[in-house]
Amino acid sequence: MAHTFEELVHKRRAADLAQHRVEELRDSYGSPTQHQWTPRQSHTYETAVRAWRDLDRDARTAMTEYVKEGGQSQHKIEARLRKAVQEDDRDT
Repeated sequence: MAHTFEELVHKRRAADLAQHRVEELRDSYGSPTQHQWTPRQSHTYETAVRAWRDLDRDARTAMTEYVKEGGQSQHKIEARLRKAVQEDDRDT
């Protein structure tokens, strides 16, 4: 499956936003090992973690395929990708 660099940026940004959501929930609810969460809080947190995990996996898979197709250094592509995501964040 061919991926464009723009697709990689969107996938990485979605995974980063999902991670941020998990961190927000953890900050809001407190540590799962130190606080008694309600069933709704547990469900919300678990759903957010699954979304983050799935989006991150998709972003990493797309990156691997992109690197294989283009024959470029993964480290260089990752650095370029992080820079593009940061610039995209500043624009929004």
